[in-house]
Amino acid sequence: GVILLSLIALPNRRSDFYFTVSRLVPYKKIDLIAEAFAKMPDKQLYIAGIGPEYKKIKYIATPNIHLLGYLPIDEVKRYMSEAKAFVFAADEDFGIAPVEAQATGTPVICYAKGGILETVTENVSGVYFYEQTAESITKAIEKFETMSFAPRIVRKNAMKFSSDKFRENISTFIKEVMEKN
Repeated sequence: GVILLSLIALPNRRSDFYFTVSRLVPYKKIDLIAEAFAKMPDKQLYIAGIGPEYKKIKYIATPNIHLLGYLPIDEVKRYMSEAKAFVFAADEDFGIAPVEAQATGTPVICYAKGGILETVTENVSGVYFYEQTAESITKAIEKFETMSFAPRIVRKNAMKFSSDKFRENISTFIKEVMEKN
């Protein structure tokens, strides 16, 4: 379900871990995220979700990778808002999870293809990687670690997609159409 973006509070503190939540299916590429973190044992990754790729990801997972399985929405929000970054490797038309992460002030490290180009602003609300490979993800995380992101600015980026903003944009659009006729 869609979280009402305006109801998400900014957390007072961040923890030292990365987070992703997804159905564990091949096109989501969670295995690549796990592979990247398996090569970075000093960085903690929490993965929420269930699906047919669970066993494969569990096999890849090193001690710094924590598979949480299914989590209720309030737990997902807690992890999302405390993470230092949300990692997203899928090529999707519109992924809601990266927008929800930004609404908590959490920057997104993401594959630069599809809808993400509209929802994550590079170097403002996140860091892009350009290939769906573990190496590309690793490089993006290394770049991310050298940067700092202002939670309020990250959140502001997500608010472009809030239901209030949508209603405002659609009514402006309808007025313009009516005036033309």
